Amino acid sequence: MTGHNPTDRSKLGTKRHILTDKDGIPLSTVITSANTHDVTVAIDTVDSIVIKRPSSSSKRKYNHKKQNLCLDKAYHSKEVEQESVKRGYIPHIRHRREEKKHIKRHPARRWVVERTNSWHNRFRKLFTRYEKKDENYLGLVQLANSLIVYRRLILG
Repeated sequence: MTGHNPTDRSKLGTKRHILTDKDGIPLSTVITSANTHDVTVAIDTVDSIVIKRPSSSSKRKYNHKKQNLCLDKAYHSKEVEQESVKRGYIPHIRHRREEKKHIKRHPARRWVVERTNSWHNRFRKLFTRYEKKDENYLGLVQLANSLIVYRRLILG
């Protein structure tokens, strides 16, 4: 799962696609090669969420609203928007034309995911990938996710 990184002199690299909640707690992580476009993995990241959403019958019972899904510009695609709506999310993607016209709909809170990326990079084994096997690297990412959840929820 390593591929040529288009932004780093074509070195081999890995990309972590992370889905978090509003507090930055990782809910889903998918590992791909660095040259994989984000749009191709967006729905896989949403589908591999660890905590399952309530079923539709319990939504009526407790009167839950649809959940928001904030995405950055790399995920701007009609397919991603349609699939996220089909899964019960309200997608918030900042479009280029909205930035030029300064139209404010629902601002995406991308800094939450960037903060989680920073927490991942504090783990030395994740910052520089030393593992050759993808399963080992994914296991370390999942271990880091569990440590992040422990630190945020238990330790405060």
